[in-house]
Amino acid sequence: MKTEQFKKRLEEEKAKLEAEMASVGRKNPRVPGDWEPIPSETGTEADLADQADVVMSRESNIAILGDLEARYDTILEALKRIEKKTYGICRVCGEKIEEARLGADPAATTCIKHR
Repeated sequence: MKTEQFKKRLEEEKAKLEAEMASVGRKNPRVPGDWEPIPSETGTEADLADQADVVMSRESNIAILGDLEARYDTILEALKRIEKKTYGICRVCGEKIEEARLGADPAATTCIKHR
């Protein structure tokens, strides 16, 4: 299996996810490898409706960041499997993952039979 093409796609997706996460969050300075929503200043808005908008925006960013971070973690795990030479092996049955499946999702951890 030619892992270089999958590695390139994974690295591209990793960079894209990092950019998307940076638009709604930042790297958590207290927890290495973790992201947190960008802090928002509440209480400086003139009325309660504006304050509510800020809170709702923050809640939305938390959900978006959670989804992005979950995908980001799967990408990092796939890149580690490439380094360990275990990439493309189904974690359930130990058989090779079909190239078509990896083409659709380069971070796949199971073959089509076990998806």
